[in-house]
This record gives sequence, C-alpha cells and structure tokens, in this order.
Amino acid sequence: MQFGIFTVGDVTPDPTSGTTPSEAERIKAMVALALKAEEVGLDVFAMGEHHNPPFVPSSPTTMLGYIAARTERIILSTSTTLITTNDPVKIAEDYAMLQHLADGRVDLMMGRGNTGPVYPWFGKDIRQGIPLAIENYHLLRRLWREDVVDWEGKFRTPLQGFTSTPRPLDGVPPFVWHGSIRSPEIAEQAAYYGDGFFANHIFWPKDHFTRLVGLYRQRYEHYGHGRADQAIVGLGGQLFLRRNSQDAIREFRPYFDHAPVYGGGPSLEDFAEATPLTVGSPQQAIDKTLTFREHFGDYQRQLFLVDHAGLPLKSALEQLDILGEEVIPVLRKEFDALRPAHVPEAPTHTSLLATGREQAEEAKVLR
Repeated sequence: MQFGIFTVGDVTPDPTSGTTPSEAERIKAMVALALKAEEVGLDVFAMGEHHNPPFVPSSPTTMLGYIAARTERIILSTSTTLITTNDPVKIAEDYAMLQHLADGRVDLMMGRGNTGPVYPWFGKDIRQGIPLAIENYHLLRRLWREDVVDWEGKFRTPLQGFTSTPRPLDGVPPFVWHGSIRSPEIAEQAAYYGDGFFANHIFWPKDHFTRLVGLYRQRYEHYGHGRADQAIVGLGGQLFLRRNSQDAIREFRPYFDHAPVYGGGPSLEDFAEATPLTVGSPQQAIDKTLTFREHFGDYQRQLFLVDHAGLPLKSALEQLDILGEEVIPVLRKEFDALRPAHVPEAPTHTSLLATGREQAEEAKVLR
C-alpha cells in the first residue's frame, strides 16, 4: 500500500491572519512539503496541473524535476496531468525526460481538468473533453511503446515516422492512473488499458465514488487484466490533525468556513460526516481511513490533501509529522494485514521492469 500527499497549489488567503502568500512562497512551500513527505516516510508526492489563478502549478515536470534532484526515494506523480489540453507528444517527451532524471521514480495521473476556460486557451473545445481524453491518451501510449509512430486522428496534425525522445527509461513507460470525479467513460478507459483508476474521493459522498470504482473493477476483469479485486485503485482524502479532536476542529474551522471550495455550504461537521474529510485526532484519521476498504475493496494508493484553503506551511508540515509518526505506520500495517495475497501492490518502475523481463523470458521459451 502506498501512502502520500497531493497538492492543488492554490494561493488562498489565510483567514486567521489576512495574509496571502506570494506565488514564489507558495511554490517553495510545495517543494518543502515534498521534501518533508520523504523525510517522514511517505511513498508518494503528487501535484496538480492548473493554468488559472489562484493556482500556481502550471508546469508539473519543472517542479518534479527539481524535487527529484533533492530526494532519493519518494515517487513523484501528478494529480493531474491534463490529457485534453496538452499535446500528447509533449507529455510523452516531458515525462520520459523526468523518468530519466528521477531514476524511474515517476508515474502520472491523467485528467481532463475542471476549469472550462482552460480549453480555449489551448485551442480546444470543452464539449470535446471526453473524445480528446480518449484519442490523446491512445496516441500517448503508442508514443511510449512504439519507436516509430504513424498517426492520424481528429484533434491534432498527423504524425509520419515520428519518434518521441527520450525513449522511456529501460523501455518501460511511466505507470498511468486515470483520475475522475464523475465520468464513467474515464473509468472505462482505465479498465480497457489495464491502467490504474484514481477516484478523487474528496468533495462528494462516498456512494458516488463507489459506483465509479465498481464500474472500473468490473470492466477491468471484462478486458482480461485480472480479477475485479486485482484492479489498481487509488483514493484521495483530506486531513487536518491535532493530538486531540477539539483542537483540530477549533483550528481548522476558520479555514473551512472561508475556503472558496467549502464556504457557504454544509457545516464542517456535516461535511466531515458525508465525505472523507477527517478533522480530528490521529486515531480518528486511522479509523476513518480504514473504512475506505469497506466501501472500495482492497486498493493500492491513498493520497491525502493537507495544504489547501490558506493553511500556512507550518501547519501543513505539522500534519506530515503527525501522519509519519502516528497515522501511516498503523495504516500500513493494518492494510497490509488485510490485503489478500492475490491482490497486487501499486506498480512501480522496478516492478514493471521485472514484469517486462519475465514476459520476455516466457516469450523466448514459447518460441
């Protein structure tokens, strides 16, 4: 089981102090979180891609490449990479380059994005979001798996005899997760290719996401990649932790009440009851996260959001200390004990490379 954090990189005023970080401060805070995540023993750091204020992470590979140079173990990922508005050729080359720089510690999550105006900024039509995602990803897979590609589709100019460079590290493309909030077509796409499916699992009640994950599992088995319970699933979550729940609720309430994504809606207590948000003690975080398995089955990756809504960097780093010391060790032990032997762990570059070598040896024997 992989545990980590993800960040959306929002620049939001701190409602308790009235201060707003500069873009430079927010960018450097995200780097500090990644370094701290490795220090406390987390497995994954992931960042979103946005091209509109109040978000700053418009170039994930730039930041992840910088973080790769300052870390040794942690997996670097995205949450998400925009498969709709980015050119698949550029994605293929950028993330292969990052793979080499990070010695394979790279995977990525494909997504369509949730901001309508971004599409025309990149010459795309939001009404074609699903077809764009499907066609662009099909091309991306070919670019990573075929040395020379001829291509003609609906949404970009044709390719003739094209080779993307550099080639994937060791001939193994980065593992891909497909992220979705609401689209069954994306769950179907992930299942078709045997890729991972990441349910955002943040702002909506769990019943919505159990349906998406259930569809993905059924279709994963339908396409012959394995049993439904062997499908590769990731989940999001949100945390704000203190040693006792009263302190956590008191401290987080102004951030919840004033954050653009929360403000004016349900109360903090009602929202935490209906969604994966945990505001409380380490034990409450452990207990609630363990219930995710009851709803979604055995899964491979759990990412937490800890730095949004204007929370200062100091508070976010304190969250990582609590996670690393008191929460993740217990969750790791419990999830590993519950997972049946036939359910795989999350793919890594090392495991994918080993699988590829085994398949090559089997092919030689068959010949």
